[in-house]
Amino acid sequence: MAVARNKNAVSKSVRKSVSKKAVARKPAAKNASIAKPAKKTSNPLGLEKKAPGQFDTLQEIALAAHRKLPAPVWDHLMGGADSEMTVRRNRAGLDALALRQRVLVDVRNIDLSTTLLGQKLAFPVFPAPVGGFLGKVHAEGGPAVARAAVSRGTTAFIATAAKPSLEAAQQAVKQKLIFQLYVRGDRTWIEGILDRVRKAEYGALCVTVDRNFYGRRERDIVSGLPVKEGFGDQSYQASLNWKDLVWMKERVGLPLIAKGIATAEDAVLAVEHGADVVYVSNHGGRQLDHAQGSIEVLAEVVKAVAGRAEVLADGGVQRGTDVVKMLCLGASAVGVGKLLGLALSAGGEAGVARMLELMELEVRTVMGLMGVTSIKQLGPQWLRAVPVLGTPSPVSAYPLLEEAVRRSTR
Repeated sequence: MAVARNKNAVSKSVRKSVSKKAVARKPAAKNASIAKPAKKTSNPLGLEKKAPGQFDTLQEIALAAHRKLPAPVWDHLMGGADSEMTVRRNRAGLDALALRQRVLVDVRNIDLSTTLLGQKLAFPVFPAPVGGFLGKVHAEGGPAVARAAVSRGTTAFIATAAKPSLEAAQQAVKQKLIFQLYVRGDRTWIEGILDRVRKAEYGALCVTVDRNFYGRRERDIVSGLPVKEGFGDQSYQASLNWKDLVWMKERVGLPLIAKGIATAEDAVLAVEHGADVVYVSNHGGRQLDHAQGSIEVLAEVVKAVAGRAEVLADGGVQRGTDVVKMLCLGASAVGVGKLLGLALSAGGEAGVARMLELMELEVRTVMGLMGVTSIKQLGPQWLRAVPVLGTPSPVSAYPLLEEAVRRSTR
């Protein structure tokens, strides 16, 4: 699998600093008796012996990605804007909810299926759009993610910046995917993109509405990693308004998804301007710093939508328990972004397929232990507010990964 170690993924200066950091992470062994236990500690699960489809846990996928990715690319994937408070609030918001448990229920048969715009999904998790990151860790990022998602009975969002092209991703599968748009030009430019989307036979258009400015992701600024989109004019995204969404929907002739909604007020406006799906997201904490966590605003958005549109959500989702909590608060399905990046980095297409398989297993296990046999049974009554334990972070859902990251930064 190609990871971001090639000349196209990381600049020469960054690669040089990465190699120095990688060396610094490994303690020098003075003799053989010291070297053996150090090697065992750095890879306690024997991950190098496992094929991507053989990972047994989501933690193993995350650990494998941590071992493979250069430090700046890892920081780009796991980091956020400025002080990264929104990143931590995504996790803290999920950790602040406990699941209620009912017993002596026959849970031999659990229905995880849901629908999105009339399309049946085998389970309520999908790869969220993660832009150009796919191409940094895999030569065939878009098509690989599309094939993995469809193989597990779900769908995928393909971003404007996904490589090799929007057409290649949709052509890789028979099922209709969802195209996610960043606006980088005038209406003539948008028309060209939308015509390609329609010709490629995508099933829906998702417009990201929380990118009017590019968040200041200081980890990337400090490392010098060239990750900001290098095409088009960002001012067009900054000028985007509700009337533009109406025009786009009419032009492309597809259902409209508004991604990046974080308040009840904007949820109402989205529905009034023709959104078929309201997508709750804060861009993984990579845009507005000190915003609320996605799950903290989900309930108010669902209430404001009032059944007039479907609701999706993402934001810090790392576990099956996270998915179930968002479903309880009204999401129809839940996106995974950072976890998608980890899986693609760890094992390419097979890694993504295995990640989705393990996530499905976790969701099924959680619902079975709760005494729930169908997603339709979930609701706010299954949740209780609780104190947050520990320090929430992008890796705190994975104790083994948290330990590995802590060791590597000493």
